[in-house]
Amino acid sequence: MNKKTKKIENVTKKFDFRTIKSFEDACKKTGYDPSVAHLPLLPKEFGGALIAVLKLFIIFKAINNGWTPNWDDSNQFKYYPWFKVRSSGSGFGFSGSDYDYDHTCTAVGSRLCTDTSEKALYIGKQFEKEYEEFFLSKK
Repeated sequence: MNKKTKKIENVTKKFDFRTIKSFEDACKKTGYDPSVAHLPLLPKEFGGALIAVLKLFIIFKAINNGWTPNWDDSNQFKYYPWFKVRSSGSGFGFSGSDYDYDHTCTAVGSRLCTDTSEKALYIGKQFEKEYEEFFLSKK
């Protein structure tokens, strides 16, 4: 085997976060069993929201592919989806992405962020149902 062949073998394929299209895809990538989101002992009034946020934690972990935010680094951008609750129409919708580099100002938890705006936009659109369940669940 020559040096050129060896170099080609060592090149790792870049992970495409868009391959995570469902909670099940995220579980497959992270090694979690999808049944983890069916917790029968949760209080009924909180169950839907707690299951939804658990799903979002796993989805973010899969899409972030090993990246974790460093909250001690104010120069590291951290992006998250931004939603609006509408009083008329559909009631809930994705509005865009945002980032914060100096201080944290979010009600969704520090685990629910990414390293790029592109990932935050994707998650906000692809997993809007999970966010709606997390924010507005009445189950």
